[in-house]
Amino acid sequence: MKKLLLPFVLMLLPIVACADAVVIDGIYYNLVSKVKQAEVTENPNQYKNDVAIPPTVTYGGIEYNVTSIGNYAFDGCSRLISVTIPNSVTSIGDFAFYCCSGLTAVTIPNSVTSIGISAFRNCSGLTSVTIPNSVTTIEEDTFLGCSGLTSVTIPNSVTSIGYGAFRDCSSLTSITIPNSVTSIDSYAFANCKSLTSVIIPNSVTSISEAVFWGCSALTSVTIPNSVTSIGNYAFASCKSLTSVTIPNSVTSIRDYAFEGCSAMTTLKIGNGGSRLIIIFERAFANCPEITDVYCYAENVPSTHTTAFDGSYPDYATLHVPQESITAYSAKEPWSNFGTIKTIEGGDVIETPKCATPTISYESKRLMFDCDTEGVEYVSEIKVTDGKKYYDNSISLEATYEITVYATKVEYSNSDVATATLVWTNATFTETTPSHGITTSAKAIEENIPVLISSHSGSITINSEADGQKVEAYAVNGQFLGSATVQNGQATISTKLENGSVAIVKLGEKAVKIVMQ
Repeated sequence: MKKLLLPFVLMLLPIVACADAVVIDGIYYNLVSKVKQAEVTENPNQYKNDVAIPPTVTYGGIEYNVTSIGNYAFDGCSRLISVTIPNSVTSIGDFAFYCCSGLTAVTIPNSVTSIGISAFRNCSGLTSVTIPNSVTTIEEDTFLGCSGLTSVTIPNSVTSIGYGAFRDCSSLTSITIPNSVTSIDSYAFANCKSLTSVIIPNSVTSISEAVFWGCSALTSVTIPNSVTSIGNYAFASCKSLTSVTIPNSVTSIRDYAFEGCSAMTTLKIGNGGSRLIIIFERAFANCPEITDVYCYAENVPSTHTTAFDGSYPDYATLHVPQESITAYSAKEPWSNFGTIKTIEGGDVIETPKCATPTISYESKRLMFDCDTEGVEYVSEIKVTDGKKYYDNSISLEATYEITVYATKVEYSNSDVATATLVWTNATFTETTPSHGITTSAKAIEENIPVLISSHSGSITINSEADGQKVEAYAVNGQFLGSATVQNGQATISTKLENGSVAIVKLGEKAVKIVMQ
């Protein structure tokens, strides 16, 4: 009986070995034999110093691709200093680097498409992070408590920023939220005590609960006309805000939204045509420096009587539309203002906005144009697929992410225009004419620039390679359409909404873009 069982047990051994974590060159892996993939997992003795994760490992004579960093893989490794993540990795798990307080440097490659909940939480030694443009969501508490983080780059691929994603990043001084972001969850930037200014993109429709609560150094905030509601405690305890302008689009201001903004002197609600309907409990309470409140809502908003508690409205002036002054004077808490005046023509002038620029590529130069005359352009160009090469020859192909907005004195900044410039290898036909007759034709290959942009659901491709076919797909693989470049341009119409991600395929090269 024993002789019969022995071969059976031996046959099972490789499967058992691959089911458990194995250690290769000091790094622990879970191996999945069926797909030949490896996941970095926890080290019972904890990782320390510098760790370089290889793209492949070999175990039992089988080569495995390292495709993920598992949940809790580096959890609590306080002596870890740096991690090199290869381009083979596509996901970083939940709590992967939780409480790695000694971690000072990490480069997240463009291959990574997902970063888990609390992945870098309490990594207090991290000073800067660049999120790759392959990531679409910044999850809950991803960078919570990264107290040494001074800068972070959020790419145009990101559409949502999760609950508490950057909460308690006390050294973060500025943040640029791209137009691709449509959702910023509660507490996302709460208690970022060094944050001085924020521009919320016009892709955002609501400001969530406590999203900037406790940002005590915040001196200015731009709320776009796309926002319809401001949540509970959204800007509470922003003690350096001196003035706030709430756009006409806002219909509700929730409980404690600006409570404790102790430096605020001027509050402007709308700028003609305000649609404000309701102001909730203590929305502007404990703002003792307020001297002037401008409310452009012709119909008096339903306002909780405690909305201005502790803000001494009896020493401030309320400015309202002339036809509404009697209604405001008769209704608390508006009637508590010491002085109520009509808004005279010219008190507040609607600030014109710069037109959104267009982007083109001509004669090896990027060109910007704008319908508003006399503007200046503020642009940024990032290489999104920078990598190391080890071959003896290199094909000069690259992808550049371009953003630009127009600015002008006495105008508000334009919306941000985006485009992708990719150098790709194209094949097209070159002809030699003679007296109007084609005498020869040959196929040639050349690296050429291709500019890709989107507007109102359409994707425009500008290319020198007439005859080149281009295709567009949704991120789920759905075919959206195709076109052929003619006279330097091709257009593919889609039904994708703003903020959606599309994949444009040019020959063998695929480029991810965010619809504008």
